[in-house]
Amino acid sequence: MKIFLFLIYFIALAAFTDGLSLGKLNYMEYHNTINYAEQFVSDERYEEALIKYVEVFNTYDFVFLRDYKVAAQLAFYLDKKEMVVEIIQEGFQSGWKLKDLKKNKFLSALKKQPEWKELEESYDPMNEIYLSKIDPALELKAHNMFKKDQKKALGALFRIGDKSQIEYAEKKFAPHSEKQIITLLEIFNNEGYPGEKIIGNDFWISTIISHHNSISKNYSRKDTLYPHIRPTLKKFLEKGEISPYEFALIDDWYMATIDDHSAVGYGFIKNAKKSSLEETNQLRKKIGLRSVELRNTLIEVELKTGMNFYLPDWTEGEIEIE
Repeated sequence: MKIFLFLIYFIALAAFTDGLSLGKLNYMEYHNTINYAEQFVSDERYEEALIKYVEVFNTYDFVFLRDYKVAAQLAFYLDKKEMVVEIIQEGFQSGWKLKDLKKNKFLSALKKQPEWKELEESYDPMNEIYLSKIDPALELKAHNMFKKDQKKALGALFRIGDKSQIEYAEKKFAPHSEKQIITLLEIFNNEGYPGEKIIGNDFWISTIISHHNSISKNYSRKDTLYPHIRPTLKKFLEKGEISPYEFALIDDWYMATIDDHSAVGYGFIKNAKKSSLEETNQLRKKIGLRSVELRNTLIEVELKTGMNFYLPDWTEGEIEIE
């Protein structure tokens, strides 16, 4: 099911012509188009923002769930009830849980409207469609790797002092992490990146690699595994198998650790600086991630409207610019 509720001629034409160019490009163009939509949101041009989202939905077979969630709220804000239902149902087919929908405060008013019953009745069959898209065996394998990684990482909490924690990380955690990365390399070669598109989860694998990249400065400077897989991760980014958020978190940890937090990064692990803000935004642009300023404006729009743009929760609120 695709979304074709914008039937005014100039809108249909725009979606068609843009769709032709988008279809020939990779997911970097997907993310650039979403960034255009978010710019419209920041300017409070919500109708135009929603049109951009619909263009993406009608062009790409795989859509990141976050984008359905944002578009559903925009449609609700614009009082496009039928479109709200259609977008949410597309979201159900992409892993949006009914219980998570109920937690969205902005869309909570739907519960009192006739459309809510339609959504509840459609959930189970559409969730079955979602489950048929993901790889359950790979999902289980990735989850077990994540749990194993978390258990090993907890060992550092029982070490008192930086020196003791670094010693644990280098002598105990590093050998475990190397085995995990080698296993991931095999998965990458055979099945792709186990992220939202393939297993329906977008943080298990990125957490594992981020842990590897934050072992210690000395370890990161000698490490050959992450530099080896980084080009592969960028290819997965172009294929839509990893999101810009995941890639930024993984890469930010590496840059922060190897240069002892002195290198210019994406603005997540350490605050952005005015003197290097342009460089930070260029890094973000290269992976399809919005600028720091746009992110901060979206936070302001969230506070003003009550909408939730599902921005990365590992950075709370605006990214501080020092």
